[in-house]
Amino acid sequence: MTSHELTRIGVFTSGGDAPGMNACIRAAVRRAVAEGLGVVGIRRGYAGMIEGDFVEMDRQSVSNILQQGGTILKSARSDEFRTPEGRAKAAANLRAEGIDALVAIGGDGTLQASTHLATEHDVVVVGCPGTIDNDLFGTDETIGFDTALNTALDSIDKIRDTADAHDRLFLVEVMGRDTGFIALACGIGGGAELVLIPEMLTDVGAIKERILSLMAAQSRSSIVVVAEGDELGGAHMIREALSEDPAFDQIDTRVSVLGHIQRGGSPTARDRVLASRLGAGAVEALLEGHAGVMVGVVNGDLKLTPMRNTWSRKKTIDYDLVQLSALLS
Repeated sequence: MTSHELTRIGVFTSGGDAPGMNACIRAAVRRAVAEGLGVVGIRRGYAGMIEGDFVEMDRQSVSNILQQGGTILKSARSDEFRTPEGRAKAAANLRAEGIDALVAIGGDGTLQASTHLATEHDVVVVGCPGTIDNDLFGTDETIGFDTALNTALDSIDKIRDTADAHDRLFLVEVMGRDTGFIALACGIGGGAELVLIPEMLTDVGAIKERILSLMAAQSRSSIVVVAEGDELGGAHMIREALSEDPAFDQIDTRVSVLGHIQRGGSPTARDRVLASRLGAGAVEALLEGHAGVMVGVVNGDLKLTPMRNTWSRKKTIDYDLVQLSALLS
């Protein structure tokens, strides 16, 4: 599609919500309106696409949303969209609404689904990486990661206070089903004694030895940050493994699972700027005739990555940070 054929675009969010999604919506809508394009908001992601849950959007409709967490367009899971029949229904609704192209804001599941829609029905899609996990290939950071990181770090700082007051061991579980980006960064920022992530094999024996030596030598609290996707099963499973050792009978061990608190809240300045650049960049990519790509930021510059690569190629953890975490703890 060339830019002169583009007259009306759809914008939607899908999958897990991430702080900054509203900033991305706002930027995409206002960039499109500035070019004289019509904009349709698709509520509740692919579910809304199948049901025809569309709303006209203009500059005013995205006023005063920059600072809000969540997503004004809502999000939902859609089992029906996983079927060819569901995707056909969604494509038919898009055509009936006169939508020429889509801006899809979400994580790997969102971009995979967009790829299927584009392949099967020739729908033009440009993606924006919206996920707190920071696990999409093709961008240094994803929308929501910085906010989630700072939320987790603030919680760890507070947990440290009560841990110190009682000389307790706290196992703090943060989000990261398949990756340890949040755990590693807030572990370093929060001064954790150990960080357990899916990318590194968890050696229970080494963990026990490390914790015991810290608690005995310094007679103080310890914080262990655990990504939920750790191969032992998260913080509760780590605690169970530790409790099997009699040496831990005298150590007051607590588990704190931060959970969905990491998804909420007003986005940080970093996330607002990132999301704004990506939303505007997605519309610019469409105007330039691009399709089937995700807009990311790499080394400070906007970069387009083939959509399929964003989820089929694995984004690797920074192993220099892994070494730094071990050194500083």
